[in-house]
Amino acid sequence: MAWASSRRRAELPADWATTIRPRILARDGYRCTAYMRDGGRCPAAATDVDHIGDRHDHGDNNLQSLCRWHHRRKTAAESAVARRAKRPPLRRRPAERHPGLR
Repeated sequence: MAWASSRRRAELPADWATTIRPRILARDGYRCTAYMRDGGRCPAAATDVDHIGDRHDHGDNNLQSLCRWHHRRKTAAESAVARRAKRPPLRRRPAERHPGLR
């Protein structure tokens, strides 16, 4: 599925598909590195390579292999946090004091 509005792919280094991505998948044994709720490692095959932290840091320690499901879930959670941070704070009226407490 291609996203027309995303520029993320253009931000990747030129050797991403030929060198970096295959190296990370091989390092992780072509298995998803995410952990399940029971503490075990996800048994699914890794299809994506994801940045753990800063997306401009393409070092091996900042990359992990994930299955499509875990990658989408992580991306959705990160997007929700970013959207919440951009949202203006709620404007609430100050609570009125009870007339008998004045």
